[in-house]
Amino acid sequence: MPVYKAPVEDVMFLLNDVFPIERHNNLPGFADATTDVVEAILAEGAKLCEEVFAPLNRTGDIEGCTRNPDGSVTTPKGFKQAYEAYAAGGWMGLSVPEEFGGQGLPSLLNSIMQEFVSSSNLALGMYPGLTQGAIAALLVHGTEEQKRTYLPKMVEGAWTGTMNLTEPHCGTDLGMLKTKAVPNGDGSYAISGTKIFISAGEHDMAENIVHLVLARIEGAPAGTKGISLFVVPKFLVNQDGSVGERNGVSCGSLEHKMGIHGNSTCVMNYDGARGWIVGQENRGLNAMFVMMNEARLAVGVQGLAQSEVAYQNAVAYAKDRLQGRSLTGAKSPDKPADPIIVHPDVRRTLLSIKAFNEAARALVVWTGLNSDIAHRSSDETERLTADDYMGLMTPVVKGVLTDLGFDNAVKAQQMFGGHGYIEEWGMSQFVRDARIAMIYEGANGIQAMDLVGRKLGKDGGRAIMTFFNEVGAFCQENANDESLAAFIAPLQQGLGHLQQATMWFMQNAMAKPDNAGAGATDYMHLFGTVAMGYMWAKMAKAAQGRKAEGNGVAAKMDAKLLTGRFYMERMMPETGTRLARITTGADTTMALPVEAF
Repeated sequence: MPVYKAPVEDVMFLLNDVFPIERHNNLPGFADATTDVVEAILAEGAKLCEEVFAPLNRTGDIEGCTRNPDGSVTTPKGFKQAYEAYAAGGWMGLSVPEEFGGQGLPSLLNSIMQEFVSSSNLALGMYPGLTQGAIAALLVHGTEEQKRTYLPKMVEGAWTGTMNLTEPHCGTDLGMLKTKAVPNGDGSYAISGTKIFISAGEHDMAENIVHLVLARIEGAPAGTKGISLFVVPKFLVNQDGSVGERNGVSCGSLEHKMGIHGNSTCVMNYDGARGWIVGQENRGLNAMFVMMNEARLAVGVQGLAQSEVAYQNAVAYAKDRLQGRSLTGAKSPDKPADPIIVHPDVRRTLLSIKAFNEAARALVVWTGLNSDIAHRSSDETERLTADDYMGLMTPVVKGVLTDLGFDNAVKAQQMFGGHGYIEEWGMSQFVRDARIAMIYEGANGIQAMDLVGRKLGKDGGRAIMTFFNEVGAFCQENANDESLAAFIAPLQQGLGHLQQATMWFMQNAMAKPDNAGAGATDYMHLFGTVAMGYMWAKMAKAAQGRKAEGNGVAAKMDAKLLTGRFYMERMMPETGTRLARITTGADTTMALPVEAF
């Protein structure tokens, strides 16, 4: 049976030493998030994930969800009780304003908790995760009446939420959607159409499900400019807030998927269902993007989460599995063979995953902190800078962390040899579950195009220049610190490659957009490699500062520094390869005739 232990200690190192959370006490909600409080919260979250969620991961994968003849859906055994434990613990509203029943704590803590939940049971964690995204959209764009009607119950966990975008003929190109909305004359609309791939669209864990649905009002402009967003509850809500009659929305079928079997991925049919517009008419994408951006960051966390749990199990196996002898002589002469962790290629594989996990976690924390600053700071300049960062980093977090999260799940599976291909060891599930994160909430090629096509040039390149300046300043400030030499030089080189790639796009993509399209994925990964290298440099500086403490801390910090050096020596050089690919342009990529494929 696979195991999981939440990396609370590693998170606290980030929050105490790398990005000291107490420096932000001026932000609403942060004054209550003292070090002791945060550690206690994360310890409780870890306990829930390790003891309640994780044991249901494999059983949920085997059992899956069942659609009953009446269209209702039964989730795997134990899921309902685990969800109720999550809701009862107040986790749904961890960062939601207190006026709606939340705790008002930093959203950063919710991002961290999402990693723990997704590592322990990705399919189960999607139910509350989607609800939190719907809450975020309603907080920003809902009317006061909608907020009063839906948010307290959603924060309580009594009701859950979904997002409904995709249709059978319409995935990324939402301008093609056909779901229609007809005014009823009383402020509501009749919503009709079919949505597919709707995660948590129907289930037995909450008394109501609040669907956020994209649809086109009759007579609205064609394309994305004519899309509106509607809140469509499974059950209509009475004046007193109680659940009323059933609305015209139902689950037509369940998708049969490669992974995340414990989550009900539904085909949803809307047959004149009553819905109410959220935000402005024909501006539905603007409102839905609040939820979509929340979801994209959460999916990036899912990539890290699957990489972490797969790594933990691979390490445990590598320390136990006896095969062959060390190239430098037997390390366990009293045994018939050495554990495979003595072999350099096994260590290379495990260190590649470990170095990614720690840097990716730091990137998630840094991004979560910027999200809080963007939404909570009273300083306009500080908010603008953080918002720039969020726009720039969202496609990187989503695309890079899920691409590499899947790669790492495969690498971890490889450590088991033939056993990794056998279901009972659990590694197959991590691989299957991780694969979806590269696809949903905007396939990763779309994330790369968003980064290159929209985010780089936005506001005259203000966000990317701010990133360049920050990383460059860090390198300059620490250039003479010998203890950081192994980190600063590779980071400077990687930053130079990223700057060259950015300049190449500026010079070659405007007149020939295919150059941007052909190099976008390599650019996204080049950016991600540099961003994680920057995280390692900051972690290394913090680790050097902690080494003098003694009490076993030095050994832990030395291990962290060695892991970081591995990243700089073995993974950071990939920036040169990415740059070389980008600068070849699109000529060869686009030259082959369609019929030759």
